[in-house]
Amino acid sequence: MRTFWRILKLLGDYKWLTVLGFTLAFAQMGLGLAVPRIIQLTIDNALDGGETGLLVTYGLALLGVAVIRLVVGVGRRLASGKASLGIEYDLRNRMWAHLLRQSFGYFDRWPTGQLMSRAMSDIQNVRMFLGYGLIFFVTNIVMMVAIAVILLVMDWRLALMSLAFLPFLLLVTVRFSMRLKPILQDVQQKIADVTAAAEENVVGSRIVRIFAREDDELVKFSDRSYKVFEASVAAARTRAVYIPLIAFIPNLAVAFLLYYGGRQYIQGDLTLGALVAFYSYLMMLVYPAQVIGWLTGLLQRAIASGERVYEVLDAPVELTEKPDARPLRDALGMTAEEVAGGGAAALGAGAGGPAGAVTFDDVWFGYLDRPVLRGVSLEVPAGRTVALVGHTGCGKTTLTNLVPRFYDASRGRVLVDGQDVRDLQIADLRRHIGIVNQDPFLFSASIAENIRFGRPDATDDEVRAAARAAQADDFVEALPEGYETVIGERGFTLSGGQRQRIAIARALVMDPRILILDDATSSVDVETEFRIRAALREVMRGRTTFVIAHRPSTISLAQEVVVLDHGRIEERGTHEDLIAAGGLYASMFGDAEREGCCLDDAGQEAAGGGARTRDGGAA
Repeated sequence: MRTFWRILKLLGDYKWLTVLGFTLAFAQMGLGLAVPRIIQLTIDNALDGGETGLLVTYGLALLGVAVIRLVVGVGRRLASGKASLGIEYDLRNRMWAHLLRQSFGYFDRWPTGQLMSRAMSDIQNVRMFLGYGLIFFVTNIVMMVAIAVILLVMDWRLALMSLAFLPFLLLVTVRFSMRLKPILQDVQQKIADVTAAAEENVVGSRIVRIFAREDDELVKFSDRSYKVFEASVAAARTRAVYIPLIAFIPNLAVAFLLYYGGRQYIQGDLTLGALVAFYSYLMMLVYPAQVIGWLTGLLQRAIASGERVYEVLDAPVELTEKPDARPLRDALGMTAEEVAGGGAAALGAGAGGPAGAVTFDDVWFGYLDRPVLRGVSLEVPAGRTVALVGHTGCGKTTLTNLVPRFYDASRGRVLVDGQDVRDLQIADLRRHIGIVNQDPFLFSASIAENIRFGRPDATDDEVRAAARAAQADDFVEALPEGYETVIGERGFTLSGGQRQRIAIARALVMDPRILILDDATSSVDVETEFRIRAALREVMRGRTTFVIAHRPSTISLAQEVVVLDHGRIEERGTHEDLIAAGGLYASMFGDAEREGCCLDDAGQEAAGGGARTRDGGAA
């Protein structure tokens, strides 16, 4: 019941439209109840009395009632439809706003398809009930009561005998509701599982084909679809038993009326018009009885969907901002003009002076029950470039994800310019951090829109300057529409290297104080990597930069190397010092050094050697 009341409270913002809808619905119902009475008067006064003039009067009355019901019905649908669609719009926006505030950890636990199902079909089920089911449910219940009262006034003995079916109808309806609710909840859950499978197969369609797993994925999808089929059949089986039964019970009363009421008419105790009106009213009970099961199912589906929607909305936001959170520019001692200044001209210069020092103070972190970082302490001065090196899963990316507060450390602190990131405004903090991932995501929009995604007010000149710095300007200009070329979903119309260069430009156009390159040159060829590294040396100047790398050639961009192993800092120093130390770093990259593949930018041969080391090394 708690979910039901929460759903009803959604009508609060549209109370006047809801009141109007109910008012018009009751008016429509009242007009409908007048029809059998007009028919009774027509039979008793016009037909039996031989008053042909009354036929015109009663005929016009019926026509007038029908026209008014038409107008009222249109108004009722418009009012209730607008209210329900407004609730759907608000609820969906509320859910997406809530999801956008969630941390990365929340999405680690939720399949995308589950969230999509709740945001689309479940919200639509709530809207259908509030827009149509609720009004129909209330008006049909009221109509049943009103008809019962009318019948009692017309002939209380005949009414009591005819209405004896109502307690049985209510009993069956309640039983139907109790049995249908858990089944519908199961259906909604299994539909979400199918949505998740479909989403994974669409997004991963290329992987499916690369590994020739089409048949296996079809079997997996069919299995989930069959579970939806089974659950839906169970719901249909329940409806198949109860809905006809609910419709059958009123017909017992109709059969009794035809027998007992017919005898009263023959005996002269009941007029023909009254019998026909009594029959008409009793038949009007059949429709509410028939739809009451459907409406109950709609209610149960809405409650089941509402529980799934509120499961998302009630989930606490794991990363919250303190009420007194400060903007990062205050922590840096910078004015708003200094933050906004520089633009394209600042690419590579780090406008605003040295800022962006990052400190990890005894940082611990883990995913669920799996520890990843164990007591990491690291100070990175402003403007310094540090390479994070280590085997896969050692915590390199996780460590950098703590800087923009994608996650919060379970123990310890992360500081930017001496300020705990948990004391800073999240949006302002992230505006000063540029990130390039190994597998960058691009939107189905123009290249210019993708580059200025993090800074929508960037000018065309600033977009081009960022693209030139990322070595993307040449291939973009060669496209048919240049920077206005619309790329396909996730940027798959571009090559991997082109996508990565667009992602680098997207980070650079923000003119970030802190730059995080998560294996950002892994998808480019050797020649392009060499050109990007040359450009990055310029854009890193004055910025604090974290380079997560597996290629020795990329590591050469850093002034210092930090080696992570099993969530701890194992080694730290320059490349030469670490090679000489003969530790973990030397075991990873020592062969490249001995083969003459030096970690410098002497030429493209060095870059090529670095690429060979990456293919053959144990990075």
